[in-house]
Amino acid sequence: MKNFFARLLGRIVEIRPGEFSALWLAFLFNFVVLGGYYVIRPIRDEIGASSGIENLPWMFTAVLITMLLANALFAAIVARMSRRRFIPIAYRFFIANLVIFYLLMRIVPATQQQLLARFFFVWVSVFNLFATTVFWAFMTDLFTAEQGKRLFGFIAVGGSLGGILGPIITASLVHRVSTGVFLLICAAMLEIAAQCVRFFPSATHPADQDQRQTSEKPMGGNIWEGVVHICRSPYLLGLLLFILLYTSTSTWAYFQQADLTRFQIQDSATRTEFFAKLDLSVNTLTVLIQVFLTGRLLKWLGVGLTLVLMPALSLLGFMAIGFTPVLMALAIFQVLRRAATFALTRPAREVLFTVLRREDKYKAKSFIDTFAYRAGDQIGAWSYRALHDHGFNISATSFIAVPFVALWCGLSIWLGCKQTAMARERHLQSAQA
Repeated sequence: MKNFFARLLGRIVEIRPGEFSALWLAFLFNFVVLGGYYVIRPIRDEIGASSGIENLPWMFTAVLITMLLANALFAAIVARMSRRRFIPIAYRFFIANLVIFYLLMRIVPATQQQLLARFFFVWVSVFNLFATTVFWAFMTDLFTAEQGKRLFGFIAVGGSLGGILGPIITASLVHRVSTGVFLLICAAMLEIAAQCVRFFPSATHPADQDQRQTSEKPMGGNIWEGVVHICRSPYLLGLLLFILLYTSTSTWAYFQQADLTRFQIQDSATRTEFFAKLDLSVNTLTVLIQVFLTGRLLKWLGVGLTLVLMPALSLLGFMAIGFTPVLMALAIFQVLRRAATFALTRPAREVLFTVLRREDKYKAKSFIDTFAYRAGDQIGAWSYRALHDHGFNISATSFIAVPFVALWCGLSIWLGCKQTAMARERHLQSAQA
């Protein structure tokens, strides 16, 4: 039975000596992080849909401001603590927040619940990026670029399976229990994530002595060092622009989704159930792609061509919504786009970070994945509202998105080529050392 399991696993992912325990810990780590997030994500989406287009841009502005403050705090902690200390602290901070929200939901008067809900929307929008960014920063620090191409697709499967479990829990219980219960379920899963960090090896290959010696040391520097490095590096600037284009177009699709569901689905619990089922569809499709395609595409096509697949799909999707602006068409587009994001774009984009210095993997990467991500949300939120206020409907905004997505496709190819060149240079330097 053990040999059968090993052969079956070997067909999915290429594992080499010294990688087995780290691979499965990463799989479990990603499973509980995304599983916990997807338990509470439908609640956030329902809050966004019920708030309306007129309020959503202000809520996204609050997210950006909160993200800026959180980034400064995160950079300060990273500079002073080893990764094995600050990662559990980060997740337990989120757990404490969830417990506080749970208590507030029980004691705050009904007249103030809407305000509390909007605070929760902001918190989840900050939490989801830091939770995944901390995880993937750890992965890009632990694994090399070559390992990332082989293993990140399988590690991402763990997150997708968590993304399937989370919506199932929410959809099956939303009519039976209070919202606060989902917060406690998420908190329990995050505690498992914090415990996972204790068991990771210092390096993923016995020969990585330098990695063993430096991986547990604080990185030092100041809180703005990552921003300075981004400004000085065309490669990091390209990664930042990639995120801006991705998030701004994602926000347009999110606003279109909120606009259509608000008017076509009136009941709050039914909307939450709809979003949970949407998440379930996304993550089920994601797992299928990750198991059968992601690792093979990264190996056969390389990072650049794999990275461009989702922008190309978005190009076709926005054109389709332009011609057919109905909820079902948008739901199909969202499922395909988000599945491609998690199954293809995320693993490929994380490989882009493996060629960076260790400091940049935590500081510059954190700024790009969090603050720049939410800055793109701002661009998308306010531009969408401006177009909406000037009479542009969902069909028109979809066609306006097309040239920006085309630019995004070209940038994806350039980043892939640049990563390949940097990885080759690092390999030559390592061979000469």
